[in-house]
Amino acid sequence: MPSPPYYLGCPSWSESAWRQTLYPEDARPSDLLELYASVFNAVEGNTTFYARPAPTTVQRWADVLPEHFRFTAKFPRDISHGGDLRDHLVAAEDFVQLMAPLGRRVTPFWLQLSASFTPSRLGELAAFIDSLDRPLAVEVRNLAFFQKGEDEKYLNRLLLDRGVERICLDSRPLFSCVSTEPAVLHAQSKKPKVPPRPAALTQFPQVRFIGGPELEANDIYVVQWAEKVAGWIEEGRTPYVFLHTPDNLQAPELAQRFHQQLMTLLPGLPALPVLDRGPQVEQLGLL
Repeated sequence: MPSPPYYLGCPSWSESAWRQTLYPEDARPSDLLELYASVFNAVEGNTTFYARPAPTTVQRWADVLPEHFRFTAKFPRDISHGGDLRDHLVAAEDFVQLMAPLGRRVTPFWLQLSASFTPSRLGELAAFIDSLDRPLAVEVRNLAFFQKGEDEKYLNRLLLDRGVERICLDSRPLFSCVSTEPAVLHAQSKKPKVPPRPAALTQFPQVRFIGGPELEANDIYVVQWAEKVAGWIEEGRTPYVFLHTPDNLQAPELAQRFHQQLMTLLPGLPALPVLDRGPQVEQLGLL
Protein backbone atom coordinates (compact mmCIF):
# COMPACT_ATOMS: atom_id res chain seq x y z
CA MET A 1 0.00 0.00 0.00
CA PRO A 2 2.05 3.00 -1.20
CA SER A 3 -0.36 5.44 0.50
CA PRO A 4 -1.66 3.37 3.42
CA PRO A 5 -4.53 4.54 5.62
CA TYR A 6 -2.82 2.73 8.49
CA TYR A 7 0.29 0.73 9.33
CA LEU A 8 0.01 -3.02 9.90
CA GLY A 9 2.62 -5.54 10.92
CA CYS A 10 4.01 -8.25 13.14
CA PRO A 11 6.64 -8.32 15.91
CA SER A 12 9.39 -9.39 13.51
CA TRP A 13 10.01 -10.60 9.97
CA SER A 14 12.50 -13.45 10.28
CA GLU A 15 10.45 -16.45 11.43
CA SER A 16 11.56 -19.46 9.41
CA ALA A 17 8.20 -21.14 10.04
CA TRP A 18 6.49 -18.45 7.97
CA ARG A 19 7.74 -20.29 4.90
CA GLN A 20 4.73 -22.50 5.52
CA THR A 21 2.22 -19.65 5.34
CA LEU A 22 3.74 -16.38 4.11
CA TYR A 23 7.09 -16.78 2.36
CA PRO A 24 8.15 -19.05 -0.50
CA GLU A 25 9.61 -22.32 0.70
CA ASP A 26 12.96 -21.51 -0.92
CA ALA A 27 13.21 -17.96 0.45
CA ARG A 28 16.71 -17.10 1.63
CA PRO A 29 17.10 -15.57 5.11
CA SER A 30 18.61 -12.46 3.51
CA ASP A 31 15.42 -11.99 1.46
CA LEU A 32 12.88 -12.21 4.28
CA LEU A 33 12.74 -8.52 5.19
CA GLU A 34 12.16 -7.47 1.59
CA LEU A 35 9.47 -10.14 1.21
CA TYR A 36 7.86 -9.10 4.46
CA ALA A 37 7.79 -5.45 3.38
CA SER A 38 6.01 -6.38 0.16
CA VAL A 39 3.04 -7.59 2.24
CA PHE A 40 3.07 -5.47 5.41
CA ASN A 41 4.02 -1.83 5.75
CA ALA A 42 5.33 -1.82 9.34
CA VAL A 43 7.18 -3.99 11.83
CA GLU A 44 7.72 -3.84 15.57
CA GLY A 45 11.40 -3.29 16.18
CA ASN A 46 11.65 -5.86 18.95
CA THR A 47 15.10 -6.89 17.83
CA THR A 48 16.61 -3.56 18.91
CA PHE A 49 15.25 -3.96 22.44
CA TYR A 50 17.48 -6.99 23.02
CA ALA A 51 20.58 -5.95 21.07
CA ARG A 52 21.81 -3.01 19.05
CA PRO A 53 22.23 -3.90 15.39
CA ALA A 54 25.54 -3.35 13.65
CA PRO A 55 25.70 -0.22 11.47
CA THR A 56 26.04 -2.44 8.41
CA THR A 57 22.82 -4.22 9.37
CA VAL A 58 20.93 -0.93 9.70
CA GLN A 59 22.24 0.15 6.30
CA ARG A 60 21.09 -3.14 4.80
CA TRP A 61 17.61 -2.55 6.24
CA ALA A 62 17.64 0.94 4.75
CA ASP A 63 18.65 -0.43 1.35
CA VAL A 64 15.76 -2.92 1.37
CA LEU A 65 12.82 -1.12 2.98
CA PRO A 66 10.60 1.15 0.88
CA GLU A 67 10.18 4.77 1.94
CA HIS A 68 6.57 4.31 3.03
CA PHE A 69 7.51 1.49 5.46
CA ARG A 70 7.64 2.11 9.23
CA PHE A 71 10.09 0.41 11.62
CA THR A 72 9.11 1.18 15.23
CA ALA A 73 12.54 0.67 16.75
CA LYS A 74 12.51 0.06 20.50
CA PHE A 75 15.14 1.69 22.63
CA PRO A 76 17.48 -1.00 23.98
CA ARG A 77 16.51 -2.33 27.38
CA ASP A 78 19.66 -0.98 29.04
CA ILE A 79 18.18 2.45 28.29
CA SER A 80 14.53 1.81 29.12
CA HIS A 81 15.12 -0.58 32.03
CA GLY A 82 18.49 0.64 33.33
CA GLY A 83 17.49 3.05 36.06
CA ASP A 84 17.00 6.80 35.79
CA LEU A 85 16.17 7.63 32.17
CA ARG A 86 18.08 10.91 32.41
CA ASP A 87 21.30 8.95 32.92
CA HIS A 88 20.84 7.32 29.52
CA LEU A 89 20.23 10.33 27.31
CA VAL A 90 23.63 10.06 25.62
CA ALA A 91 23.05 6.36 24.93
CA ALA A 92 19.57 7.16 23.61
CA GLU A 93 20.95 9.79 21.24
CA ASP A 94 23.64 7.36 20.09
CA PHE A 95 20.92 4.82 19.34
CA VAL A 96 18.94 7.39 17.36
CA GLN A 97 22.06 8.14 15.31
CA LEU A 98 22.65 4.41 14.78
CA MET A 99 19.19 4.11 13.24
CA ALA A 100 19.57 7.31 11.18
CA PRO A 101 20.05 5.54 7.80
CA LEU A 102 16.39 4.50 8.01
CA GLY A 103 15.34 8.15 8.04
CA ARG A 104 11.60 8.72 8.46
CA ARG A 105 10.99 4.99 8.39
CA VAL A 106 11.89 4.94 12.11
CA THR A 107 8.76 6.81 13.18
CA PRO A 108 8.12 6.69 16.05
CA PHE A 109 10.80 5.31 18.32
CA TRP A 110 9.30 3.16 21.08
CA LEU A 111 10.14 3.44 24.76
CA GLN A 112 8.87 0.35 26.58
CA LEU A 113 9.02 0.90 30.33
CA SER A 114 9.02 -1.84 32.93
CA ALA A 115 6.43 -2.46 35.63
CA SER A 116 8.89 -0.95 38.10
CA PHE A 117 8.53 2.44 36.41
CA THR A 118 6.14 4.08 38.89
CA PRO A 119 4.31 7.44 38.81
CA SER A 120 7.02 8.90 41.05
CA ARG A 121 9.40 8.67 38.09
CA LEU A 122 7.34 10.65 35.59
CA GLY A 123 9.76 13.57 35.95
CA GLU A 124 12.43 11.35 34.41
CA LEU A 125 10.14 10.58 31.49
CA ALA A 126 9.35 14.24 30.88
CA ALA A 127 13.05 15.15 30.90
CA PHE A 128 13.87 12.23 28.57
CA ILE A 129 11.21 13.25 26.06
CA ASP A 130 12.14 16.92 26.17
CA SER A 131 15.86 16.25 25.75
CA LEU A 132 15.51 13.68 23.00
CA ASP A 133 13.05 15.64 20.84
CA ARG A 134 12.23 12.76 18.50
CA PRO A 135 8.93 11.17 17.40
CA LEU A 136 8.19 8.86 20.32
CA ALA A 137 5.61 6.43 21.68
CA VAL A 138 5.68 5.13 25.25
CA GLU A 139 4.40 1.88 26.76
CA VAL A 140 3.86 1.76 30.53
CA ARG A 141 3.20 -1.38 32.57
CA ASN A 142 2.87 -0.24 36.17
CA LEU A 143 -0.71 -0.84 37.31
CA ALA A 144 -0.97 2.66 38.78
CA PHE A 145 -1.23 3.96 35.21
CA PHE A 146 -4.33 1.82 34.55
CA GLN A 147 -6.59 2.83 37.44
CA LYS A 148 -8.17 5.95 35.88
CA GLY A 149 -6.89 8.01 38.79
CA GLU A 150 -4.64 11.04 39.06
CA ASP A 151 -1.50 9.09 38.13
CA GLU A 152 -3.00 7.98 34.84
CA LYS A 153 -4.38 11.45 34.10
CA TYR A 154 -0.97 13.00 34.77
CA LEU A 155 0.75 10.49 32.48
CA ASN A 156 -1.72 11.12 29.67
CA ARG A 157 -1.43 14.88 30.05
CA LEU A 158 2.37 14.70 30.06
CA LEU A 159 2.34 12.71 26.81
CA LEU A 160 -0.43 14.76 25.18
CA ASP A 161 1.33 18.04 25.86
CA ARG A 162 4.51 16.72 24.21
CA GLY A 163 2.89 15.06 21.20
CA VAL A 164 3.90 11.58 22.38
CA GLU A 165 1.62 8.60 21.88
CA ARG A 166 0.73 6.09 24.58
CA ILE A 167 1.10 2.55 23.24
CA CYS A 168 -1.95 0.41 23.90
CA LEU A 169 -1.19 -3.22 24.67
CA ASP A 170 -4.20 -5.54 24.62
CA SER A 171 -3.31 -8.86 26.22
CA ARG A 172 -6.91 -9.94 26.92
CA PRO A 173 -6.93 -12.56 24.14
CA LEU A 174 -3.77 -14.17 25.52
CA PHE A 175 -5.00 -14.33 29.10
CA SER A 176 -8.53 -15.39 28.16
CA CYS A 177 -7.33 -18.73 26.83
CA VAL A 178 -6.68 -21.81 28.95
CA SER A 179 -3.81 -23.85 27.58
CA THR A 180 -0.96 -26.10 28.62
CA GLU A 181 1.08 -25.32 25.51
CA PRO A 182 4.59 -24.17 26.52
CA ALA A 183 4.47 -21.20 24.15
CA VAL A 184 1.23 -19.96 25.70
CA LEU A 185 2.44 -20.45 29.26
CA HIS A 186 5.67 -18.66 28.45
CA ALA A 187 3.84 -15.72 26.85
CA GLN A 188 1.46 -15.49 29.80
CA SER A 189 4.42 -15.37 32.17
CA LYS A 190 6.11 -12.57 30.20
CA LYS A 191 3.36 -10.30 28.91
CA PRO A 192 1.74 -7.78 31.24
CA LYS A 193 -1.85 -8.39 32.28
CA VAL A 194 -3.18 -4.84 32.13
CA PRO A 195 -6.48 -3.43 30.83
CA PRO A 196 -6.34 -1.99 27.32
CA ARG A 197 -6.14 1.75 26.99
CA PRO A 198 -7.07 2.67 23.40
CA ALA A 199 -5.46 6.09 23.53
CA ALA A 200 -5.30 8.42 20.57
CA LEU A 201 -3.22 11.26 21.95
CA THR A 202 -1.70 12.05 18.55
CA GLN A 203 -2.41 11.46 14.87
CA PHE A 204 -0.68 8.07 15.20
CA PRO A 205 -2.34 5.72 17.74
CA GLN A 206 -0.25 2.63 18.53
CA VAL A 207 -1.78 -0.81 19.20
CA ARG A 208 -0.09 -4.06 20.23
CA PHE A 209 -2.57 -6.96 20.09
CA ILE A 210 -1.44 -10.14 21.88
CA GLY A 211 -3.59 -12.94 20.50
CA GLY A 212 -4.14 -16.44 21.74
CA PRO A 213 -3.17 -19.64 19.92
CA GLU A 214 -6.59 -20.29 18.33
CA LEU A 215 -7.07 -17.73 15.60
CA GLU A 216 -10.87 -17.86 15.59
CA ALA A 217 -11.00 -17.35 19.36
CA ASN A 218 -9.37 -13.95 18.85
CA ASP A 219 -12.14 -12.74 16.56
CA ILE A 220 -14.25 -11.15 19.31
CA TYR A 221 -11.32 -8.86 20.12
CA VAL A 222 -10.23 -8.43 16.49
CA VAL A 223 -13.70 -7.07 15.65
CA GLN A 224 -13.49 -4.56 18.50
CA TRP A 225 -10.13 -3.29 17.36
CA ALA A 226 -11.13 -3.16 13.70
CA GLU A 227 -14.04 -0.91 14.68
CA LYS A 228 -11.76 1.30 16.77
CA VAL A 229 -9.10 1.53 14.04
CA ALA A 230 -11.72 2.23 11.36
CA GLY A 231 -13.01 5.09 13.50
CA TRP A 232 -9.51 6.52 13.91
CA ILE A 233 -8.92 6.35 10.17
CA GLU A 234 -12.23 8.10 9.51
CA GLU A 235 -11.10 10.84 11.92
CA GLY A 236 -8.02 11.36 9.75
CA ARG A 237 -5.58 9.56 12.03
CA THR A 238 -3.01 6.99 10.87
CA PRO A 239 -2.97 4.11 13.38
CA TYR A 240 -0.22 1.53 13.80
CA VAL A 241 -1.41 -2.02 14.56
CA PHE A 242 0.89 -4.93 15.43
CA LEU A 243 -0.43 -8.42 16.03
CA HIS A 244 1.23 -11.17 18.07
CA THR A 245 0.47 -14.79 18.85
CA PRO A 246 2.12 -16.69 21.73
CA ASP A 247 5.02 -18.00 19.64
CA ASN A 248 4.32 -15.57 16.76
CA LEU A 249 4.17 -18.43 14.28
CA GLN A 250 0.61 -17.37 13.37
CA ALA A 251 1.19 -13.62 13.64
CA PRO A 252 0.96 -12.98 9.86
CA GLU A 253 -2.30 -14.92 9.67
CA LEU A 254 -3.72 -12.95 12.58
CA ALA A 255 -2.64 -9.69 10.94
CA GLN A 256 -4.27 -10.75 7.68
CA ARG A 257 -7.40 -11.69 9.61
CA PHE A 258 -7.47 -8.22 11.18
CA HIS A 259 -7.07 -6.52 7.81
CA GLN A 260 -9.90 -8.58 6.30
CA GLN A 261 -12.17 -7.46 9.13
CA LEU A 262 -11.15 -3.84 8.56
CA MET A 263 -11.98 -4.20 4.86
CA THR A 264 -15.61 -4.93 5.79
CA LEU A 265 -15.75 -1.60 7.67
CA LEU A 266 -13.86 0.55 5.16
CA PRO A 267 -15.16 -0.12 1.63
CA GLY A 268 -12.42 0.41 -0.91
CA LEU A 269 -9.60 -0.65 1.40
CA PRO A 270 -7.44 -2.93 -0.76
CA ALA A 271 -6.55 -6.46 0.23
CA LEU A 272 -3.03 -7.21 1.38
CA PRO A 273 -0.65 -8.43 -1.33
CA VAL A 274 -0.11 -12.17 -1.53
CA LEU A 275 3.37 -13.51 -2.24
CA ASP A 276 3.94 -16.07 -4.94
CA ARG A 277 5.05 -19.06 -2.91
CA GLY A 278 5.71 -21.24 -5.95
CA PRO A 279 4.08 -24.59 -6.73
CA GLN A 280 2.59 -26.20 -3.65
CA VAL A 281 2.49 -29.93 -3.06
CA GLU A 282 -1.12 -31.04 -2.67
CA GLN A 283 -1.77 -33.03 0.48
CA LEU A 284 -3.85 -36.09 -0.43
CA GLY A 285 -5.96 -37.79 2.19
CA LEU A 286 -6.42 -41.52 2.52
CA LEU A 287 -9.56 -42.92 0.89
